[in-house]
Amino acid sequence: MEMKDFGRVGVLMGGPSSEREISFKSGKAVLSALKESGIDAMAVDIATDDKDDNLRLLGACNLDCAFIALHGRFGEDGAIQEILEEMDLPYTGSGVKASRLAMDKVGALKAFKDGGLYVPASLTMYKGSYTEGSSFSYTLEFPVVVKPANHGSSIGLSIVDDKKHLPEAVELAFQFDERIIIEQYIAGRELTVGVLDEKPLPVIEIVPKHKFFDFEAKYQAGLTDYIVPARLEPETARTVQRAALEAHKLLGCFGCSRTDIILDRQGLPFVLEINTVPGMTATSLLPKAARVAGMDFNALCLKLLELAYEKTKV
Repeated sequence: MEMKDFGRVGVLMGGPSSEREISFKSGKAVLSALKESGIDAMAVDIATDDKDDNLRLLGACNLDCAFIALHGRFGEDGAIQEILEEMDLPYTGSGVKASRLAMDKVGALKAFKDGGLYVPASLTMYKGSYTEGSSFSYTLEFPVVVKPANHGSSIGLSIVDDKKHLPEAVELAFQFDERIIIEQYIAGRELTVGVLDEKPLPVIEIVPKHKFFDFEAKYQAGLTDYIVPARLEPETARTVQRAALEAHKLLGCFGCSRTDIILDRQGLPFVLEINTVPGMTATSLLPKAARVAGMDFNALCLKLLELAYEKTKV
């Protein structure tokens, strides 16, 4: 596909979610890369989740294709994808159904488990049935992970070592979502695997200097070491890559995704969650893995555009 065939590309960034500022970082990096490659690209600030407002905004931009750099709600949950499909605009990444399911950590975990992948034991809590400071029954052993069911970037996530700190973590997670997940903490090596064009990229090992890979560790340079490719035996690396590719397929993802996995002490890959709009900042993981596979950032952005057009032919 030649450059002129891409037409006018709108890089959708910002969004109404708690990840708005991170989305701007991804969007600006993508915009710069596309322009360097000679693409007619423009920034599109998605400031609201109102459907009609976005239809008007996108219509006024006269776009031929949308590059989605929106993270969190309205960017990864199928909502913007639905609007773009209504406008018959090609767009990067997964479709409506896969985006919606991947964003719903409860539904995604069930799909992974039903598909035969290893997942942590977990339970779901609803805000409507919880009152501040109330006690509740649970069957998981400590430590546990508490997180919102529909957020990324580790926002609202806590690792809890004992019962007395559980209510505090639950209440924090409920600040960001009506549903939360309490999940068995899996001790092991923290890995992530990108999938690009239905093929797994090299495994990345994440070694945060904090207790876990929290928001600050993700986005502040120097707080996390990334080992690419991860120091794994070749067969173990292939096992982890197979798990990520299977997770991608189970949800029906397209184009690219990034799956977070814990390799436990027995060498079993536990799938935690999947991200259908991986970060595209200087410290983001999908570009790191693509670079090791021989694809620089500009080429990665162009590949995602190519796949967006291919999807319209499927």
